[in-house]
Amino acid sequence: MPEEEAAAGPPVSRGAEASLRRVEWMGRPALLKERDAKNYRPKELDDRLRRERTRTEARLLVEARRLGVRTPLVYDIDLAKHRLVLEELPGPTLKQLLDEHSADATAALSGAVERFGRALGQLHGGGISHGDLTSSNVLFPAGAGGPPALLDLSMGSRNAGLEELGIDLHLVEEDFRSLLPEPEPLLKAFFRGYEAGNPVRAKEVRARAKEIRGRVRYA
Repeated sequence: MPEEEAAAGPPVSRGAEASLRRVEWMGRPALLKERDAKNYRPKELDDRLRRERTRTEARLLVEARRLGVRTPLVYDIDLAKHRLVLEELPGPTLKQLLDEHSADATAALSGAVERFGRALGQLHGGGISHGDLTSSNVLFPAGAGGPPALLDLSMGSRNAGLEELGIDLHLVEEDFRSLLPEPEPLLKAFFRGYEAGNPVRAKEVRARAKEIRGRVRYA
């Protein structure tokens, strides 16, 4: 994708797996996501893993939207170069909102967190796990009063088992507990939304998340 390479700026974020750069795609602001090579892995294995994760992320982003969960649009995919061109969504992440409203998080963000829970419930109800769910991977394009968008599903699964779904809930709870002095009210709002979004399996997923917390605590 020569146009995007020429227009790409410096990385706007760099994680353990990939970097994001701003580009323009067909006149629209977009993000070029490129999975970095890992020199500690044999090249053949590294290429295969990067290709599979790029393909998985593109598929899950599309399938999540079919379930009614907002995600960035996938504009283009280049498996040979382990790249995606994604819609650049505006708005703060959930982590930014929690940091901004740390003193009055419950009053200011209960609705937003409940909508996040509902979105994750819809994702789980469709059999998809996120795999790396933190408040930095939840965005509110219209601000705290609007619906959330889920980012970075590259570690997710299309046919997630109960353990994978439970891990998602466990990660949310751990994240909230690390960010908030009194997380319980917002966790209640989150689980209220989750049960509305995933009414069939919410109880068993929550039970598995509780089991996972116990394992982690006493490991």
